[in-house]
Amino acid sequence: MTTPEQTTLLPGTWALDPAHSSVNFTVRHLGISKVRGRFNKFEAGFVVDESGYALISATVYLESFDTGNEQRDAHVRTADLLHVEQRPTLTFKALEPIRVAEDFEVVGEITLGEVTKPITLAVEWGGVQEFREGERHTGFTASGSLSRTELGVGAGLPSSFLSDKVAIELDIQLIEPKAA
Repeated sequence: MTTPEQTTLLPGTWALDPAHSSVNFTVRHLGISKVRGRFNKFEAGFVVDESGYALISATVYLESFDTGNEQRDAHVRTADLLHVEQRPTLTFKALEPIRVAEDFEVVGEITLGEVTKPITLAVEWGGVQEFREGERHTGFTASGSLSRTELGVGAGLPSSFLSDKVAIELDIQLIEPKAA
């Protein structure tokens, strides 16, 4: 359980804990089943200012697309869908600093190649806990959805084959900066 003194986020740059973080997605195939996957390589920027507001950004490396099916994953990376050779990353940037609370929204922009679209993420804050002596972590679960065709992904594929809506869920754990 998080105590009140643990809810203050120390100013500075919080480091991503990749061993306890994930970037996941779900998309319907043929309208009858869901394909779930993840991106295995990503970065997160989380910088807290002196007033307690956080500026958030992220980069997802599309080559790390993983559904557990190598043949499908290789096809998704081609020009038919993600076109990783020309669009190696997907980026997110919050439009303004946010105040962390138990539940909140982050309004931002997602960019793939030369296409930028708005996105709103619903965020649940897990609080702050000591992980190792003198090392505090904070954690968030964020969810939202995006339109794959608006981002130029598989524009020629009908939504009856591959849903246009892609649900995303992020589980992010961050390590507190060392006090100055």
